[in-house]
Amino acid sequence: MSNKYNIAVVGATGNVGREMLQILQERNFPLENLYCVASSRSKGKKIDFGDKEILVEDLSEFDFSKVQISLFSPGSSISAKFAPIAAQKNCLVIDNTSYFRLKNNVPLIVPEVNKDVLEDFFNNESRSNIIANPNCSTIQMVAALKPIHDAAIINRIVVSTYQSVSGAGKEAMDELFEQTKNIYSNQNIERKKFTKQIAFNVIPHIDSFLENGNTKEEQKMIDETKKILDPNIKVSATCARVPVFISHSESINLELDSPLSDNEAKKILENCEYISVVDYRKDEGYVTPVEAAGEDKVYVSRIRADNTLENGMNLWVVSDNLRKGAALNAIQIAEEIIEKYSEYLM
Repeated sequence: MSNKYNIAVVGATGNVGREMLQILQERNFPLENLYCVASSRSKGKKIDFGDKEILVEDLSEFDFSKVQISLFSPGSSISAKFAPIAAQKNCLVIDNTSYFRLKNNVPLIVPEVNKDVLEDFFNNESRSNIIANPNCSTIQMVAALKPIHDAAIINRIVVSTYQSVSGAGKEAMDELFEQTKNIYSNQNIERKKFTKQIAFNVIPHIDSFLENGNTKEEQKMIDETKKILDPNIKVSATCARVPVFISHSESINLELDSPLSDNEAKKILENCEYISVVDYRKDEGYVTPVEAAGEDKVYVSRIRADNTLENGMNLWVVSDNLRKGAALNAIQIAEEIIEKYSEYLM
């Protein structure tokens, strides 16, 4: 990483955008110039970055020809419009929205799982110049399951998620805070972002419903897991929103094609530097969302056999959805590119 690069963060004032800026600073990313880009209503705002103040620029006016890599997290409809514009300016786009994830000419990358896909992408002269960051829930799940899948092929996944409100943005976090405060002060509960009260509740509904009965969030986990990990895996997902500010949790049930003991699975996962296994069969011997918030690793607990089916296994997986589930993963993709494919960054 001896060279330095011009980087734009698009959606810099949002939850994920702010996290991207923090992680770029923490990891000493090789920056020549950093541009903070957002909608016109944020134009002129100041964002602190190290000892500098960076003025937010208007996305509709921004010239992407002056940056090599753009980290996008402005919302699907905005990425759909502006990511191709950036890509046509010879700027490599790493997009955090759902818009491009399942498109054939766009790789969907979790570096610890399928970074090798980037080689074919860069060797394709007609490449799209757009790389997609998976859904936050998908990222932590496939990161935890890849080592297991390598040891004993996973035939089927049944996953239930317990997703924090930060996955729905700052307004959702504010809604949880305000509702909680109002309950204690006997004031009216207002619903704006969520379909039902989120404080002291669980909502089995994330994104809109599809004809097959899944929500879009559930379908994303199904389709993205197949694209990233293995198209032959059967996946059933139920996604719920819980009154937690940061970090998603997942209860994962696996059906493997061959025997793998819980001790063997534990050792395999312990050998992965990006995974932290906290699995003691006693009080506090597991990780909860509070402990994972602000951390980069994927945490795995409650590893145990499911004796109700042949070669069954259960896992509990927790990770910070704003970091590994979004901003960190995107920056890790960028780091992989500048380490191995820097000649393609003009």
